[in-house]
Formats: sequence, structure tokens, C-alpha cells
Amino acid sequence: MISPAAGEHPLQYNYTFWYSRRTPSRPANTQSYEQNIRQIGTVASVEQFWKFYSHLVRPGDLTGHSDFHLFKEGIKPMWEDEANKNGGKWIIRLRKGLASRFWENIILAMLGEQFMVGEEICGVVVSIRFQEDILSIWNKTASDQVTTSRIRDTLRRVLNLPPNTIMEYKTHNDSLKDNSSFRNTKITL
Repeated sequence: MISPAAGEHPLQYNYTFWYSRRTPSRPANTQSYEQNIRQIGTVASVEQFWKFYSHLVRPGDLTGHSDFHLFKEGIKPMWEDEANKNGGKWIIRLRKGLASRFWENIILAMLGEQFMVGEEICGVVVSIRFQEDILSIWNKTASDQVTTSRIRDTLRRVLNLPPNTIMEYKTHNDSLKDNSSFRNTKITL
């Protein structure tokens, strides 16, 4: 387990960056998804985060079907992970060109504990697709309406979203059923 160096400012949790890329023509199954996802680094302090993050390609510069994930250490960015299996995610679809700024804002809000929902946040994902980019934040307990609403409201605030922005929520259980992160979601204005 990584820890902050002397004099560094510790994060409340350690976080692990992951990267995945897949060929859209091939349907993903759990096994192939797990083989495609790569752990690329873990950070325990503000200084370690900036040192690592400053060397990452910005999401807007990624091509094809690529994802960056930033999750609490020990939680895999998979629906089946113990911490995720009863949870879900808020989804925001972005027009091209916005992913890098929104990704940075959402991860800084998560690292800075701005969501005020205790241990409920598991991680965030930015998904680069051909027509649009997608930002999502994963939480542990999909059935907790108060918490999911607080996460939604905090997202609106930290990303400075216009009031008419469509936000979608999907449980990981539903994702497992239809083998999709982003289809068949519940729309919220």
C-alpha cells in the first residue's frame, strides 16, 4: 500500500488510475473487459496526484473507445466488484471537446471530498467515444435515494452544469442485465 511521503498532504483515501481501450466491433464480456483494463498508478497525497496526473494524456486527446478510471484503491472499476455490485452511476453525456475539463473538475471534487456522502463514492470514469464523451461517477448504494440525489446535486454544482442538463442514473445490476453501461438509463433533469 502506497503512503504519502514526509511533508506531503495525504488524501482521505488512496486512489488508483486505470485505463482501458477496446475495439467497438467486438462485444465485451466480463473476461475480455477485465483483460483490457490496466492499472496505471496509485496516489496517496495531493503531491503524488499532481505528479502523476501532469504526465497523463488528457481525455480529449484519447482516440477511439478509451476510458480513464480513477477509483479508491482496492476497488476495481467493474460492476461485479464487491464495493460496486449494489451501486450505480450518474452519467453525463458530453459533446466533444469538454471531456478534459469536466474530468479534471470531477476528479478534483472527488479527491477533495466535496460530495459529502461519506464512503459512498467508489470512483469516476471518463469514456471517450466517437460521437460523444461520457462522464460517470460510481457509488456503492443505488437504493439510497438521499445519497444519490446529493451526488447528483454536487455534480451539477462542481461541473457548473446548466439547469437543463440531462443526467442519467443506472444501477450496476441493470448494466449487468443488458451488458451495457449507457443504454436503458433513467433520465433526470
